[in-house]
Amino acid sequence: MSDVRVRRRVQFSETDAAGLVHFTCFFKYFEDAEHALWREAGLSINPENAPFGWPRVSASCEFIRPLKFEQEFDVEVRITEMTNRTITYAGEIARDGERIARGTWRIACVTKQPDGTLRSTDIPAEVANRLKPSEHRPSAIAHRTSATEHRPSPIAHRTSDPA
Repeated sequence: MSDVRVRRRVQFSETDAAGLVHFTCFFKYFEDAEHALWREAGLSINPENAPFGWPRVSASCEFIRPLKFEQEFDVEVRITEMTNRTITYAGEIARDGERIARGTWRIACVTKQPDGTLRSTDIPAEVANRLKPSEHRPSAIAHRTSATEHRPSPIAHRTSDPA
């Protein structure tokens, strides 16, 4: 299993005072889709009594277009790289084929020490055998781009694009 697509709808609690999805929700959307990928592979990212965990060690998101309350959208997540101790993901959020956001993040496999500290460890064989990096390919959900897609600031984009 290397990728997954999840369809969602913006909830009112996910919007800010301007009526747009708050930026933190994009990370939640990606994480929810990541967990769906694990479930489809027959795994849980947090099995009961597991001696290991999966903290995020890096995360970034580029906000291209806003989302608003009640809008439906797709979240696609794929594994781009696996090392002995980390998994790297790429994600895209799109609405009606138009890219909304894209992100990348990396998780590390760690063991929980008795003193509460975390120590990097090899990914368990069961996980490594079920999750694999995908072949590099463009996203199937965001095939249309707009002239505003490469703007560096989502705030500038939000004020100039009422959609």
